[in-house]
Order: sequence, then structure tokens, then C-alpha cells
Amino acid sequence: MSFYQEHIVPHLVNLAMRNRELMPYRERVLAAAEGRVLEIGIGAGANLKLYPARVREIVALEPSAKLIAMARRAAAASRGIAPVHFMEASAESIPMEPATVDTVVMTWTLCSIRAPQQALKEMRRVLKPGGQLLFVEHGLAPDASVKKWQDRLTPVWKHVAGGCHLNRPITKLLEDAGFHVTHLSTGYMKHGPKPMTFQYEGSASPD
Repeated sequence: MSFYQEHIVPHLVNLAMRNRELMPYRERVLAAAEGRVLEIGIGAGANLKLYPARVREIVALEPSAKLIAMARRAAAASRGIAPVHFMEASAESIPMEPATVDTVVMTWTLCSIRAPQQALKEMRRVLKPGGQLLFVEHGLAPDASVKKWQDRLTPVWKHVAGGCHLNRPITKLLEDAGFHVTHLSTGYMKHGPKPMTFQYEGSASPD
């Protein structure tokens, strides 16, 4: 891992995820979390204080040691949250037994996972029957002109933004991994460049 990826990108991720416009998305998605939760890409822990009381445990998966350190500080500063267990690992190979999680949470994470299909299959593997995947992700826009810019920008953007792809077809990725999308809301954020702000928000079932 390069110096930039190891030392600079975690701080850029932390800064980007502190955008106040993201908070309503987080609040809506996390409101449905329950039981034992696996959060994919905990980052600096922006979601921790938003989990409802019916969450009894949070398994926080994150490949970046620097972001885990930030998230540990966020967990220590968040009162009344469920116990948090940190796991430095990749989403493509989740070190958990099958069918041991009630809820998987994914917020602006799938864009930067190197093998998204493998990661989604792993999430489906660890979910219990009747469990749920809660997600909010940016991705491929429906407008041809915006898609064109997403395709043009992604080869450069992913190198400066920690592997972030602007043009991933979120719904298709979920369905191809075996998920059934049970709720979906899409649209552009109010502010920001359109190639970077088309959002997919919803839930999916592994069954």
C-alpha cells in the first residue's frame, strides 16, 4: 500500500463522510437496523451514534487501521450505543461464520471495494435467513450525459479517491449477488456534481 493510500486517503474519507448533507440518508437507513449488526466499511465511525436501541451488537469491519483508530475514538465518545467489536478485514473475505448476522449495513462503501460481487456474496453468506441488508450508495446515474461523465472520470477518480468508482450499477450488483431488493429510493443529492451524487437508498433480503 502506498503512502498516499495508507496515510492520506483515510483522512480524505473521514472529511468526505462528515458532509452534513449525508446525515438524513444515514438516519433513514440506520433506523431499520436491529439485532447483531455487521457494518461494512465502518470508516471513522460516523454511523455509530445513530444506531437504534434494538441493536444489541455492532461488528465494525474496516480494512484501514487508521480509520479503525478513528472509529474507536468515535465509539468511546458515543454514549448508550451497543458494544462495538472492530475487525480489520476485507469485505471480500469476511471472517465470520455463515448466518450469524441480523443486519448488514453499507453506507457509501461499495464504490471502493475492489471485488464488489464477491463482497456482496460474503454479506449474503453471513446474514441469517430473514435478515436484511441496509444500504445507501452512490452509483450509476440514469441520464446518458451523466453516465458518460461517470465513465470518463472513474479511471482517474478511483486513483485519487481511495478506489471510488462513480459508475457502479448498484441495483444490478445486488441482484446479481442473489439479493432481493425490498425497498429502493434513488435520486440526485441537492448539491454537488451530478456524476458524484446519484444515490441509491434502500434495503435488500438474502432470501
